[in-house]
Amino acid sequence: MAKCIMVQGTMSGAGKSLLVAALCRIFRQDGYRVAPFKSQNMALNSAVTKDGLEMGRAQVMQAEAAMTEPDVRMNPILLKPSSDTGSQVIVNGEIRGHMSAVDYFKFKHQLIPDIMEAYEGLEDEYDIIVIEGAGSPAEINLKSDDIVNMGMAKMVNAPVLLAGDIDRGGVFAQLYGTVELLEPEERDRVEGLIINKFRGDKTILDPGIEMLYEKCRIPIVGVIPYVHVDVDDEDSLAPRLRQKTHHKPIDIAVIRLPRISNFTDFSPLEAHPALGVRYVRNTGELGTPDLIIVPGTKSTMDDLVWLRESGLEAMVLKQHAGGTPVIGVCGGYQMLGEYLDNPEHTEGNLDALRGMGLLPTRTVFTGEKTRTNLKADVTGGAMKGAKIEGYEIHMGQTTVNGEDFCLMENGQKEGCVVMESESQADGTDMTIPNMVAGTYLHGLFDTGELTVKLAEYLAERKGISLDGLEAMPHEDYVQKQYDILADAVRASMDIDRLYEIMDAYQNK
Repeated sequence: MAKCIMVQGTMSGAGKSLLVAALCRIFRQDGYRVAPFKSQNMALNSAVTKDGLEMGRAQVMQAEAAMTEPDVRMNPILLKPSSDTGSQVIVNGEIRGHMSAVDYFKFKHQLIPDIMEAYEGLEDEYDIIVIEGAGSPAEINLKSDDIVNMGMAKMVNAPVLLAGDIDRGGVFAQLYGTVELLEPEERDRVEGLIINKFRGDKTILDPGIEMLYEKCRIPIVGVIPYVHVDVDDEDSLAPRLRQKTHHKPIDIAVIRLPRISNFTDFSPLEAHPALGVRYVRNTGELGTPDLIIVPGTKSTMDDLVWLRESGLEAMVLKQHAGGTPVIGVCGGYQMLGEYLDNPEHTEGNLDALRGMGLLPTRTVFTGEKTRTNLKADVTGGAMKGAKIEGYEIHMGQTTVNGEDFCLMENGQKEGCVVMESESQADGTDMTIPNMVAGTYLHGLFDTGELTVKLAEYLAERKGISLDGLEAMPHEDYVQKQYDILADAVRASMDIDRLYEIMDAYQNK
């Protein structure tokens, strides 16, 4: 039977996901078979497992850190918000339905058997399970039938580490206040406190650490520095979404849609030394980029309406007319087409919507969800010849009346691309056509070949050289990031004490 340890936080964004990833890598480095686990994840960043099931991207990232295959049992419940008050509920990788927050709160206790079946399956196959909580365990209005924080810890008898975010300020109040709001039996389960995202001289904290221990009698097991690593983030609190500037020669603007999903698709671009990626929320931020990307979204039609009403659609079309390439991914691909038809109202209440008209495509939304992993060769456009791997996870089927973007290994064609020659003042055409491309493939840049070809295309259009700006292979880059993260946490946390805690709980 596997040992376990759980990381909870004083708030959303306290750094739980990265701490779990770090512990997964540390325990793996120490020779153990390790699995991450989060019973319930609310996120728009998701992925498809090898067996075609959907799970949260954060647990995929943690599985990568643990050097194990992502498994839907690592995230048995995924909530994908479709509005401010409701979510698509995915259980064990399959859609269970759409529920309002109130309805889900009443329903969630029925999912405990699914959670325990997933956990116990992992327990039989791994040596250590590192569990992540959600939000805060001190949300006293939500503690009834809790299945993700102290309720989860109780179900599997997990010791808890409580992490606070000093970067936001008030970390001692965060930690003390959270502990004080716990029930006595919950408080007894907290075996260590973590001060996360610290910058500066640790000795400055020592008086506060002593006072905190005097008040709650729970030791600090780690003061973790603010670690700058490039690994996949959770949704709305991801620092990269606030990135407005960069100092790289090629400027890429990603439209920050209200319900943006799977923005982790663009992490490999951010890692390339020549490609600067920034996220744009309004017309004043767009500027004159070298490439515009319209990303995925949980609500294509609603976000297209927002894009139109905000003025960003008109700006994107103007930029493209002036010679700026545009790429759409998943929902962004659907938006770039001519028409979106919604006969079953699976995408909100609108019956239909005119698209942006940059691609000769038409999308019809139905209740069926496509989930599949695939490999493909890019067959059209400026990135022709690149081999890519990715996954589709979307509602809607798109008909293409033009050139396909890629050919999948099963022989099916996918996506759409248009290459437009631009007329010069003397009436001649540019030798480097302007491109509009759309694809359903998430993770399309992960193999690296598409990133390289895109960088070469954009550099040629801009008339700059990429000499000395070659990118490290993406997989090597990602694994290096996990090692950097693990090294920083190992140096700052009492790992031997964590092993003692896990052993003690396993023997209870």
